This record gives sequence, C-alpha cells and structure tokens, in this order.
Amino acid sequence: MRWFWGFIGILLAGAWGGCNPFAPALEDMDVWSALAGDPRTVDGFFKRFQYAYEVRDISLYETLLDSSFVFIYYDFNAQIERQWGFAQELRVTRRLFDESSLIRLQWNQRIAQDVIPEQTKARVVRSFSLTVALQNGEVFRGDGNVNFLLARPDTLSPWRLLRWRDESTF
Repeated sequence: MRWFWGFIGILLAGAWGGCNPFAPALEDMDVWSALAGDPRTVDGFFKRFQYAYEVRDISLYETLLDSSFVFIYYDFNAQIERQWGFAQELRVTRRLFDESSLIRLQWNQRIAQDVIPEQTKARVVRSFSLTVALQNGEVFRGDGNVNFLLARPDTLSPWRLLRWRDESTF
C-alpha cells in the first residue's frame, strides 16, 4: 500500500508542477497546423484559407498570398475580364472581413489538381459554397469554383496563392 501512495504522490507533484505525463510534449505538436492547416500541403493550404476567412483574420490571410498575387474575375455587366493585385486584394478582403459578422466557407469537390513534378507549382480547381452575413443583417449565399495557381520556392516552404481565377457566376 505504501508504493500506491508513493505513486499517487509522484502523480500529484507532477500535476501541480504543470506536468502531465500523458500529454505530448509541446515541441512534438504543431497546434497551429492542427487547428488551421499546414500550408506546406495543398489540403493544409485550403484548410488555412478557410480558417482565415471564417475567423476573418486579414493577417493570417495575407500570409497565404504571394507578393505577385493576381485575382481575375469576369465582370458580367461590362462583359470583360478584370483583375487586381496583392494590395487591392488585401483592401477588398479587409473590407469584407470588417463588414461581416459571419463567414462560412465550405470547400467541396476537387475538380482538377495538377502539381508539377518539382512540387513548386500546383493548379487546383475546386468548388465552394460561401455564406456571408453582413453586420447590417443582409446575408449572401453563393456557390462557384475557384481556379488557384499555388507556388512555393521548395517543398519545405508553404504554398502561396499566386493567381486566383474566380469561376463563379454570382
């Protein structure tokens, strides 16, 4: 019985000291990647993109964009293709994040995915569903496709969004 109380004493001392012998060491875990995705993988990039949108975090979103980023969309009213770059993308997205009270982004099926052999560029076409609730009470829902060109300097680096061609119709 003495060994039992000795064992309990060791466990309690460890718990009071802030040590949990059953929990993994902090250096063994990448909590951020588990929560928001690891952008060194294509799936992790999409998870982090979704997370940045849903928590409306412009600083996290900015880390996903390449400095030479281009957004391309079709202007149905003018019947022409338009585009903007990195700085305007951040302004537009910041305004969206600031004026919304809720954003829900659901990535759906992957329509195409091509990764070049060196693993430094990837083209991913994916469908999505988006719900945006503005602070004034208006709610917008839409579905569409994104055509992303991702790039990175090497396989150890995170993917960054180089080009976003919006293929939605709303």
